[in-house]
Amino acid sequence: MTDVVDSDELLRRIQRARACAREEEQGWRARSVDLRPDDPEAAREAAVRTLAYEAVVRVLDEVLTPGSRPAGA
Repeated sequence: MTDVVDSDELLRRIQRARACAREEEQGWRARSVDLRPDDPEAAREAAVRTLAYEAVVRVLDEVLTPGSRPAGA
């Protein structure tokens, strides 16, 4: 990571990362629901991945819009 970027480019990259994380979160959530009846272990794994991407989205939300979420949400 040796590229020098200005603040606008950095903001765009963070926004893209947030959008990507949101898509992954939604995809894993859907997989978890789909797998639940047939493969509970795989559904649990998908649920864990959903939580991981949810955490990434929360962090990036805080970076992009500080204080927009209540502390416990």
